[in-house]
Amino acid sequence: MSEIKLKKVIVYGLGAMGRPMARNLKDHGLLIGVKNRTEGKALAIRNELGLPEFEDDEEMFSQADCVLTCVAADDDLKAVVNDFIDYLKPGSVVIDCSTVSPNTARTLADDLASKGISFMDAPVSGGVEGAKKGSLSIMVGADREQYKRASDVFAAIGSQITHMGRVGQGQSTKAVNQVMVAGVAQAVCTALAFAENCNLDMKKTIEVLSAGAAGNWFLDNRGMTMVNDEFKVGFKLNLLLKDLKICQSTAAEMDASLPLVNDSIEDYAQLIEMEHSDEDISALIRLKRMLFSPEGGASDE
Repeated sequence: MSEIKLKKVIVYGLGAMGRPMARNLKDHGLLIGVKNRTEGKALAIRNELGLPEFEDDEEMFSQADCVLTCVAADDDLKAVVNDFIDYLKPGSVVIDCSTVSPNTARTLADDLASKGISFMDAPVSGGVEGAKKGSLSIMVGADREQYKRASDVFAAIGSQITHMGRVGQGQSTKAVNQVMVAGVAQAVCTALAFAENCNLDMKKTIEVLSAGAAGNWFLDNRGMTMVNDEFKVGFKLNLLLKDLKICQSTAAEMDASLPLVNDSIEDYAQLIEMEHSDEDISALIRLKRMLFSPEGGASDE
């Protein structure tokens, strides 16, 4: 059983990441169904992709050998797994692409194992752009044989797939990733606010910085949108705040404190208080501009 490839996938969670992942799985002939707690989203994707109709959830999940979950938080993941755990057949696999705590991943793995179902934590990085292109970076915590079974599923949604070790190690890797994401955002947003107040040509500034040692994905993909005050393009800041709290608690279990994480949590919490929770993480530049002007915004001089 362990050598049989997974080829009948249901995607549960059709948010900004889940929808394009479902489309890519359909393009690779692997998708048989979708599920979302908002039924309208599921119906829309089902119609768009011409997916088969099932009498009910029990019939749909019993046909699957894999459920790929992509939801917002730990409690959401626990709730959706509880929705289908009794419908899946033994030998099937749950692949979770959400960002949750390593402890949640390990607990769910134990719960599913009691039913003869395997679990992989497979958080992703690469943003909505990467999800649409099928070029996500996927960090997987799983039994190696189960990981091999999922190779076609991972190839449909990602271009960099890495087996990080046992269950929970994928989420630990994602926590490390989010610390780095937060740090890069802090540096780029501070630097660009500084550049605006130096009265530089921002397009030229971003081009020259991107070509040198300061170049990075965030600058390339969010630099000009920040300059143009466009903050609806990517990863929502309220989700990064949730992820950074996971990083904070994980570090606390090691009797450590990460100032970068703590400071970023304070900043993103402040942006939410300012009613910017639906904006992407580049909205951090709003706070950095305030270092130069109490009202925010760059100098006109």
